Amino acid sequence: MSMYPIATAQGNGSGAIYFNNIPQNFTHLQIRILGRSGTSGTSGNLYHNINAGGYTYSNHQLYGNGSSIGSSSNTGLPYVFFGSAFPAASSTANIMGAFIIDWFDYTNTNKYKVCRVTGGNDQNGSGVVQISSGLIQTTGAMTSFFLDTEGSFTTATTVQLYGISTSSVTGA
Repeated sequence: MSMYPIATAQGNGSGAIYFNNIPQNFTHLQIRILGRSGTSGTSGNLYHNINAGGYTYSNHQLYGNGSSIGSSSNTGLPYVFFGSAFPAASSTANIMGAFIIDWFDYTNTNKYKVCRVTGGNDQNGSGVVQISSGLIQTTGAMTSFFLDTEGSFTTATTVQLYGISTSSVTGA
């Protein structure tokens, strides 16, 4: 198995982060996020093919904050929701959320798309750690996506996209 960098994007302080024209020559995708919300919204949301799936997204989460644990699930969403992932703009300066999203078989048109999300943030003892799974009930290949936090990402946010190959692909 090999991993190849595809693209990197920075938050612009006023909107979502977009990735378009994703190469279709890999087996899986991995998205790595080091980010912070530019607003009071802290939830991480991922929209597939600019929401081509409609309201067919579902997810499950397990999370903990150091003193309690919880779980949740959602269905019928227009995005994959991966929890209260990012520190709000009002949080202590320089606190970031770190997440890895693995999209499996993103080009396979014979099955629904699934992902695994791991990550969290530490706000000097009041952060959260979580693991989530997401489902998009559409068989179309994933060619684009965007991420948001119920608003914008700060300019300190970095998102990296990697292609993972189980064959002898020569990069993007």
